[in-house]
Amino acid sequence: MIRPADYIHPEDEAARRNMEAIPGFAAAMKIFMRYYDEQLMHGLSMANKIRLSPTQLPDIYQKLPPICQRLSIDEPEFYLEMDPYPNAYAMGDTRTMVTVTSGLLEYLNDEEVSSVLAHECGHIACRHMLYHSLATLLLQQINRLGILGNAIKPVFWALQYWSRRSELSADRAGAVALGSVKKVVEVQLRLAGGPRKITQDVNIEEFVKQADYYDTLQESTWDKFLQNYAILESSHPYTAIRVREILKWEKTEQYQRILQRIRLEDEGIVCPGCGKKVDRAWMYCKYCGYKLK
Repeated sequence: MIRPADYIHPEDEAARRNMEAIPGFAAAMKIFMRYYDEQLMHGLSMANKIRLSPTQLPDIYQKLPPICQRLSIDEPEFYLEMDPYPNAYAMGDTRTMVTVTSGLLEYLNDEEVSSVLAHECGHIACRHMLYHSLATLLLQQINRLGILGNAIKPVFWALQYWSRRSELSADRAGAVALGSVKKVVEVQLRLAGGPRKITQDVNIEEFVKQADYYDTLQESTWDKFLQNYAILESSHPYTAIRVREILKWEKTEQYQRILQRIRLEDEGIVCPGCGKKVDRAWMYCKYCGYKLK
């Protein structure tokens, strides 16, 4: 079984700990949890979107179960939303939901859609959703709260700083679920430059060099301030940075060990539940009881 601890980005973990140490953060979470209502989101989704299932647009739905199995999560509710903008998002902490837009399905090919779904399921696997939901709520309400809104802006900025790091973990989860970094990179290229007919021949090495060049724009204190201010309220890191990060991770022993583990699990040599070596004839793992067949 592949667990989030096997792939979570260290900056994700560090940013979360720093965020939780901010004065007032615990109070903000307490208030949020009091009014946070997953049942409301479930009702709105059921009323306004198309819920996908084995009998409702099964060609789209069937992409989800293998991803959930690989990431060891329960299947979230899966919805299609009419929106020409290519997008996907996850909601909920205990009752999880994933939505894809019509624009996303028209814009990306099947493998790229699977990559996006794996990314969203990665957020669920890493338990990102509660903090993501708080950030979304603050973004919607902060300008309406007047003086109180200004007082809680540091909490919002910290949430967004962490959110940008959490995307790096979700990118890794996508690579784990698909067993390849390639589709993760291709989706980012589509988002950066346009449809496949335009971006299919992008030189990835040159694109990564843009991230390296971006780093040089922060060499002085003033330039660093300007670049940090520009991204202060963004929930996602810049695309070139994401591509560089996932390609760096592809070369690590950590990722190669995960791929090896996946290969052994698929061949029935190790138990997906406990990771111990098993006999192919076993129906259940004698160590942990996991059903092998």
